[in-house]
Amino acid sequence: MPHATASAEASTIELGKRVTLEKTMTVLLVGVGGQGTILAGNILAMCASEAGLDVKVSEIHGMSQRGGSVSTIIRMGQKVDSMICDPGTADVLVAFEAMEALRNQQFLREGGRLFVNDETITPVPVNIGNATMPQNVDRRLDALGATRMNAGAIAREAGSPRSTNVVLVGALSTALPFSREEWEDAIRRRVPPKTVDANLKAFALGREAALA
Repeated sequence: MPHATASAEASTIELGKRVTLEKTMTVLLVGVGGQGTILAGNILAMCASEAGLDVKVSEIHGMSQRGGSVSTIIRMGQKVDSMICDPGTADVLVAFEAMEALRNQQFLREGGRLFVNDETITPVPVNIGNATMPQNVDRRLDALGATRMNAGAIAREAGSPRSTNVVLVGALSTALPFSREEWEDAIRRRVPPKTVDANLKAFALGREAALA
């Protein structure tokens, strides 16, 4: 599980295309294998790096098969000394699946932002009979102040069912100090060329859903 140095709420100053963070920010992306959390983390890391920030990325894989938990930690600031994310220090938590939001909620700091894909994937421990599905998921997410969306449906609307991760990048973009153009440039450079248009649409729709 992620561990980390403290990250208080970061105030920002935009200097043209350069961004100055007074304190290091921590973003935690959580999901299951095959959902594209790593690509989403790479898009964010590129965006932050191009804005002039020091960036550290750490990936944690659970069970190796598709469906195992995957976490990506992105820490960014003027000088980042650690890749660790301790409980209560993540400024933003993006959950690609509802169960993962509940499993990782302890890492979010007080006042942090939580974005959740409402789709539920039955976890591997439940499939093999070692655990049961939690109850009252919707109510618990609402109590956490989550910004919720059906990212899969939004990706299909964008014409790319595999772009759920980029929909959530769009949502994440509303909580970070980078321009829309910087995000779009990072997407163009990270996704396969034939999928650029669909991914840019997925990003735009995810951003709109988070701001609605």
